[in-house]
Amino acid sequence: MPTMADVARSAGVSVATVSHVLNGTRPVLPQTRQAVLDAIDELGYTPNTLARSLVTSRTRSIGLAVSAISNPYFTEILQGVEAAALEEGYSLLIADPHDDPGHERRVVQLLHERRVDGVIVAPSARPDGLVGYLARHAVPAVFLDRAVDAPTDPAFRFDQVFAENAAPTARLVAHLAELGHRRIGLVAGLPGLSTTRERMSGYRHGLAAAALPYDERLVVHGDSAAGGAERATAELLALAVPPTALISANNAMTIGALRALRARGLTVPDDIALGCFDDFAWADVFSPRLTAIAQPSRELGATAVRVLLERLAQPERPARTVRLPCSFVHRTSCGCPEQPCA
Repeated sequence: MPTMADVARSAGVSVATVSHVLNGTRPVLPQTRQAVLDAIDELGYTPNTLARSLVTSRTRSIGLAVSAISNPYFTEILQGVEAAALEEGYSLLIADPHDDPGHERRVVQLLHERRVDGVIVAPSARPDGLVGYLARHAVPAVFLDRAVDAPTDPAFRFDQVFAENAAPTARLVAHLAELGHRRIGLVAGLPGLSTTRERMSGYRHGLAAAALPYDERLVVHGDSAAGGAERATAELLALAVPPTALISANNAMTIGALRALRARGLTVPDDIALGCFDDFAWADVFSPRLTAIAQPSRELGATAVRVLLERLAQPERPARTVRLPCSFVHRTSCGCPEQPCA
């Protein structure tokens, strides 16, 4: 079985250099790093991960806790996290907190007990227990997709990575208003989530910019799920003066909204216009094709990994928040023709 010394001889470097490449303990010139990796591949060298972790106190593993892994949005985030982690030589342990604060706290503790070097978490609507655990145990953490208020303990430095929410939602409202809609309904997400608050804020800003009044009856919570959105959409449609346009605040709720419309024999966009937050593979297959806000899902996941590794390399650096822009994907569910409106 080849050893680290064999790799060093094959690559023409010292054993220490091979160690730095494997453990990321010191910068190595790109050409030298590649020579070491080529030697590892040629010789079929397999590092002793357990022995290395005992020496370095690192396992080169990352814990990822995101709810609804079956959701295409989080699936793409997972793909971004996995690809970035693998590129840096890290393995991934995955858990689903089910958006339940108590379960969230337990699964993150389990990941920590498995000695992951750090965690990436999409927090629930009530993350106090999670934040408290991470702070008490000084677990390097990145909060992903959903923002968390800074803890009172200044010694706990956590980073955050998420997409813009308010401005893209306002963009959807503006587009529908430009098409002549004056009653625009919003199927909002689960109360307590930062994404829900920010998208509701963007909705109100969009109405104000279009000189449209805010009517609280036109905002209902679909709780970030298809079933909740189906009930919420039915509530909007039952109003004495229902909306002529609808915004769904995530992809799962878009499915629920479409079910409610179909159950009442309503068609999009002839009877009601529809715009949604989150683009997904099926959005371009539906008839009509769904106008959507596309989040940079894979980039969010990859960025979270990079930020976490920066935290591991510099534990004392200030907390960092990264917001990534979204894009407006214009299709036909808003009532426009195939070509973008002028």
